[in-house]
Amino acid sequence: MTRTPDTRENITVAASASAAVLYVCAERSKLTPTLAADRAEAEGRDFAEARGLTITEVVTDPYGDPDPCHRDGWLRVRELAESGAVRVVIVRWPACIAPEPSHELRHREIRWLQDHCVQVRYSWEPLATGGGEAK
Repeated sequence: MTRTPDTRENITVAASASAAVLYVCAERSKLTPTLAADRAEAEGRDFAEARGLTITEVVTDPYGDPDPCHRDGWLRVRELAESGAVRVVIVRWPACIAPEPSHELRHREIRWLQDHCVQVRYSWEPLATGGGEAK
């Protein structure tokens, strides 16, 4: 897991309803190992800027474990949500949270975030067109 460092500026911004964490979990290619993650981060930043969201932290995880609660980065996302530091989690698409064969884990996590007043928004253009919000 990697993340941007917490700063006093981030803590101040976090009280805003526009405070968001960008979560990146992308499969690594052998030829271009950072390409998918780089694209997901750039897309997430563009999505946030276009919607007036402020990314307070970027959290990454290696792709692999289907259960998000077994990933250090996702646990950080939960920590930010539980503390009230963010109101939005931006992910590229639903499979970033949990792959389709494990969709029940994704639904569990989205419900948990919603119970903590946090929205999940998808930055991938076909999903973002309708507002990008998970239902």
